Amino acid sequence: MMIARWSIDARFGYKAQVVEAMQKWMMDIGSQIGWTKEKTSLLTGSIGAGEATVQSEIRIKDLAELNAAWDKLGTIEAHRQWSKELEPYVVSGSPRWEIFRVVD
Repeated sequence: MMIARWSIDARFGYKAQVVEAMQKWMMDIGSQIGWTKEKTSLLTGSIGAGEATVQSEIRIKDLAELNAAWDKLGTIEAHRQWSKELEPYVVSGSPRWEIFRVVD
């Protein structure tokens, strides 16, 4: 099993809007690519992490599963629109993916 983690940093004063947008994305778009509530978690920075950081954590079987999800995501028009609507609330250059292998 692996963990795919997408991180973004909210602009100052906009963390609530980013969290709300991410929750809506998970329900409306993420579910279309198999990222159900049981496979995902939404995290925010607290202690020892940037307070503006918002992370989406997805449990996946392997990289092939992640690639298939990304391929399907690219075909969903609502995702493109969502990205454009989110952009004003996010620190430019902060989005990034990290992939972890679960060893236990």
